Amino acid sequence: MARIPRVGLVVSDAAIAREVLLDVEHFSKVGPGSPSELWTPILGPSVLLNMEGAEHAAMRRALGPIFAPRAVRELVRDREVVGARGAGSRGQASGGALPEMVARLDAGEAVDLAGVVAAQAGAVICRLVGLSPTDAAVRDSMAAAQAVTGMVRLHRRRLTTSQVVHARRVLGGLTASAREAYRVGDESTVPGRMRGLGLSEHEAMGAVGAFVLTGTETIQSFVPRLLAIAHDTGWMERLLGVDGGVGEPGPGVEASRRGLRHRVVEEALRVTVPSPAMLRSVRADTVVGGQRVRAGDRVVIATVNCCRAVGEFDPDRPADPDVRHLWFGAGPHFCLGMPLAMAQVEAVLDALAPLAATGRRMVVGRRRPAHGVLVPAYRRLWVTLAPEGPGDAW
Repeated sequence: MARIPRVGLVVSDAAIAREVLLDVEHFSKVGPGSPSELWTPILGPSVLLNMEGAEHAAMRRALGPIFAPRAVRELVRDREVVGARGAGSRGQASGGALPEMVARLDAGEAVDLAGVVAAQAGAVICRLVGLSPTDAAVRDSMAAAQAVTGMVRLHRRRLTTSQVVHARRVLGGLTASAREAYRVGDESTVPGRMRGLGLSEHEAMGAVGAFVLTGTETIQSFVPRLLAIAHDTGWMERLLGVDGGVGEPGPGVEASRRGLRHRVVEEALRVTVPSPAMLRSVRADTVVGGQRVRAGDRVVIATVNCCRAVGEFDPDRPADPDVRHLWFGAGPHFCLGMPLAMAQVEAVLDALAPLAATGRRMVVGRRRPAHGVLVPAYRRLWVTLAPEGPGDAW
């Protein structure tokens, strides 16, 4: 651990990080230097990002059904006109981002996977806020979410007054449809379900805003990086369920392939770390990692350092229990939206797997990093299918 001016006490050890996250008596998401200072002025006081204790637990219980397996599958199901936009696209509507991606890859085209995943994530945002995910709605939703998260900096404990005003304006426009859906009470929409679950309108709007802000960049950044890592390390075929050395087709083999995919995804999450840092405020004097901390201190858990200290990408390495799922947190604040994030990952891999099963290789080509984002990501990442055989140039 180290004290860094303007930042706080930085934790880079996974065991100490987990100790901090589990110790809610001494470390809180509410207080000086905590997430509440960033998000309460924008979202209000009653969202999971800035709650503790019994009220936090009650909110999690109320929201839990929205993230049940069947519910997240419905949110992710690619059934609307969203249209991924890649190179050569003329902008016509399509039957969905993932089906369009599959059709174009199958036809021999290069596809911008980052654009596809952005469209997929934008469609989920639309469903969260009660919009029909048309092309324009998807693009506007993604831009609105990124306009807010892009303002966050680790050395900045709170947003400026002008940034808060801007963020409220952006989110107000984004959640207008959510407010209407809540008031109508249509439980086919997420805001309507929140009303049915007993959340007040204020609580529901805060929750929708929090999900949009915290979940958007996570999924948009991770999937392209997952495919790039799998390609660069020779794990692509096993990630997509081929060349896994698990035997002839059958129920047991399918389970083995799913297990192998899961290991690759988990290891990619470890090395990409979708939550690079987590913040806590010290509630009461204590000692952690052999160092005394005092009430009011700011603790910055450098999740990226904690997770990457294990070593290079290697899905065959046994999981370190201190590191496992640390990127989603630990204890009572473990990420409620994890099932939704993982469902989106699985949807992309399920769409690509049949293409890989034809004997063609998924090849990652040109890449362009994104700038001005909260989580490192690709702005563009082009993929194509190549005939089975040596050589990845295209």
